[in-house]
Amino acid sequence: MTRNDRRDLGLLLLRLGAGGALAAHGAQKLFGWFGGHGIGGTGHFMESVGYVPGKASATAAGLAETGGGTLLALGLATPAAGAAAAGAMAGAAAVHAPNGFFNQGGGYEYAATLGLTAAGLAITGPGRLSLDHLLGHAVNRGWMIPAAFAATAAGTAVVVGARARRLRKAKEGEQEALFEEEYME
Repeated sequence: MTRNDRRDLGLLLLRLGAGGALAAHGAQKLFGWFGGHGIGGTGHFMESVGYVPGKASATAAGLAETGGGTLLALGLATPAAGAAAAGAMAGAAAVHAPNGFFNQGGGYEYAATLGLTAAGLAITGPGRLSLDHLLGHAVNRGWMIPAAFAATAAGTAVVVGARARRLRKAKEGEQEALFEEEYME
């Protein structure tokens, strides 16, 4: 097996693993498959963590994950697929960031790993074992990489920024305790 064959096989495995996981998570949001809650339940959750309106947020996240993940697994439109998935994972990481890094504590580790993998695949390309290669890279041109990431970064910044402002505004009315309860006994 040549070095290029190994590289293409490795990219295929990365695409199938990350793309499959992303697509499954998106299907939970969109359709309620794999133990998910569908648009309604996910929409309620999205609102509870500051993404408003909830159903629209659930739909956008579900489409980015399902569509981006499926396209990554197939190796089709890889720049757009990877950027969309990375943007969705940036939104998820923002929710989990207050819990620290590690996933077992509710942190952003998993979202960051999937997002960085998707971004890396978008930049590296899908390899020869892909639909992009089969179609002559018609939807995988070099200029598409910065365009996809610029569009996704702008959209993600607007959505995550609006969430952060909403959460700050909600917290403004809360007053912190002056003394710890254990000292007041």
